[in-house]
Amino acid sequence: MSTRVLLADDHGVVREGLHSLLDKQPDMKVVGEAEDGRTAVRLARELTPDVVVMDVTMPSLNGVDATRRIVRELPGVKVIALSMHSNKMFVANMFKAGASGYILKESLFGELIEAVRTVVGGGWYLSPGITGVVMDDYVERLSRTVESPIELLTDREREVLQLIGEGKNTKQIAMALHVSTKAIEANRRKMMEKLEVHSIPELVIKGIQGGLISVER
Repeated sequence: MSTRVLLADDHGVVREGLHSLLDKQPDMKVVGEAEDGRTAVRLARELTPDVVVMDVTMPSLNGVDATRRIVRELPGVKVIALSMHSNKMFVANMFKAGASGYILKESLFGELIEAVRTVVGGGWYLSPGITGVVMDDYVERLSRTVESPIELLTDREREVLQLIGEGKNTKQIAMALHVSTKAIEANRRKMMEKLEVHSIPELVIKGIQGGLISVER
């Protein structure tokens, strides 16, 4: 039986390349594509793939939060992070969210097939391009009793913060999440209290420091 794969990346050319690569494998089949994290979560629910290849930085809902939702709702689904970031914060956040693998885009085509087969077999995969120092830092981070301030935020607050970081205003965020502007304003106030900040720029900085908001695309 073929391994069913869902691709999630906001760049169409990347999805096209991945799709072509995977479809050439006799034991793999691409069952869907998503251009953002929110779509990835929806398609994972609908298609129940074996593996989701997940870009870390995507609009609307980032790969970290999308991974957390998929793994929580569909524990049988494996997620492989796909990223240009070797930064230890991104790696740690993806594994904490429940990913089973992490691949750098620069070495993607030589490793993706191996990574998919490894995680389907119950293993873990980490791109050789990420040094052992990153994993050492990850293990140390998990052992700490003091959590990052970002961990204090609810799923909805994390969504709102990412959208703020993407430059969307209160009305645009409310429309995207199908809630009232008052609800978004309440989320923002609560986040400021939790993160102990007093302005939108400070809120965005906290999101960047916590790896929730990316300054690179």
